[in-house]
Amino acid sequence: MTNSLVPVFVRLKLSLLANGLRQSSGRRAAFIASLVVTLLIAAGQVYGFVLLRGSANAAPLVVLPVFLLAVGWAFMPLFFPSGDETLDPTRLVMLPLRPAPLVRALLIASLVGIGPLFTLCLAVGGALALAHGAAAVLTAVVAVPLTLLVCIGLSRVVAAANIRLLTSRKGRDLAVLSGLVIAVGIQFVNFGMQRLGAAGGLAALRPAVSVVRWIPPASALDAVDAASKGSYATAAAQLATSLAALAALLYAWQRLLTRLMTSPDGSTLAAASEKTRRSSSTGLDRLLPRGRTGPVMQRTLRYIWRDPKTKAAWVTALVIGLIVPIFNALQGTGSIYFACFAAGMLGIQMYNQFGQDTSAFWMVAQTISTPRDAYLELRARALASLLITVPFTVVVTLATAAVLHDQRALPEALGVALALLGAMMGTGAVASVRFPYSIPQNSGYKNVAPGQAGLVWISIFGGMIASALLCSPVIALTIWLNAASAESALWSLLPLGIAYGGLLMWGGLRLAAPRLAGRLPEVLTAVSKG
Repeated sequence: MTNSLVPVFVRLKLSLLANGLRQSSGRRAAFIASLVVTLLIAAGQVYGFVLLRGSANAAPLVVLPVFLLAVGWAFMPLFFPSGDETLDPTRLVMLPLRPAPLVRALLIASLVGIGPLFTLCLAVGGALALAHGAAAVLTAVVAVPLTLLVCIGLSRVVAAANIRLLTSRKGRDLAVLSGLVIAVGIQFVNFGMQRLGAAGGLAALRPAVSVVRWIPPASALDAVDAASKGSYATAAAQLATSLAALAALLYAWQRLLTRLMTSPDGSTLAAASEKTRRSSSTGLDRLLPRGRTGPVMQRTLRYIWRDPKTKAAWVTALVIGLIVPIFNALQGTGSIYFACFAAGMLGIQMYNQFGQDTSAFWMVAQTISTPRDAYLELRARALASLLITVPFTVVVTLATAAVLHDQRALPEALGVALALLGAMMGTGAVASVRFPYSIPQNSGYKNVAPGQAGLVWISIFGGMIASALLCSPVIALTIWLNAASAESALWSLLPLGIAYGGLLMWGGLRLAAPRLAGRLPEVLTAVSKG
């Protein structure tokens, strides 16, 4: 049975790949470009590993990349669930297949692809760098395929354990957020490299390597280094650790497949019961104001929580707004005023309030007949944003002050940040009415409809410049008080910044409201494109 399944599943994987490439020339070009880039990177990695051969630092520089690669294999299915159609075993639920033969066939079929090819090249290059002597070469013969199989088994177990999530709306949300995860990961790598350079170079890696070298699949390649040094017992133990990990992964995968293919899918019932539970909950309704303001705030908050692109934009702003001031403070190059960056990132979310409505904005337009209605609509959306932005700005400012040990400057920095936030709320309301643009919902990572990119640049950069100019009185006063060493008066910048920011937001809403009431058809046309 197994022998007949393996070639079938390999042909199935190849057919899926070929049929996907036939769908469009763009997809073929993307695949070819990905293949070429992957091969070039893999060749560079192998060449670099070969150059490390004989170096005392070869083991750390091999073991850690392999460990990071395994982490990538584990998390990649969560963010790119549509990259491999065979990740979803529930598609095979109607076929008379037993879990054990199915696991083996899927494992062999998983060796087809760009990812396995890159992993194999990395493992071969690591083995070439570490193998010295016949015993090490024999160990490498086992360690290289073992490394590849552990990585693939890890990804399959994670995908099978989360397949209900990956095929749901939340799974699509994760896919949208994948770019954010990569961007944040690059920031962490950059920070780590800087700290590593300050800590004395590769010597700082020794403690981490002493732990990672026993974690599969890195332990398999470190076994090659141990065999080269004559530590055969250590090499055998490390290989045994990786073999045990592979066996555990295959067993867990088989159990997950058994449960997935024999258990009823209760996702619909669960969703219905969750919807009933949510509809019966009135906690949020009780906290929000009455009248038009409460329902509009609730609708805006639900957009932020449920709409994938709106959620991605907010999470991006929150994460980047946190790591920039904090990381700069940790590196000793920051300032407490970097907390204003968090206010700026969150304030940008106000600059296209109607794009997330898309063509459904016509329902909102039906409820606006006077400038008063438009003012209440805009004010409610701004208040919903403030529920997130104000606490976050306060937390980031407090954290930056704590890292820098500069609590003295906390009131003035927080006052400037809140004044900037109020200015961006006001200018964002004007920009939302004057320069609305659509956010396509079915176009992957595209966040702007064709032909509207100019509106985005005018809206965001024009609003940011206007906000900075509007905040110039508070900034100038802060500089003057610090230059005059008026320590006793600096605390007044906090209430002044709150009051000034509130005034700017109120003025922006008042200015935008009559324009919204008079431009409803134009706004609807703009946000309905794409």
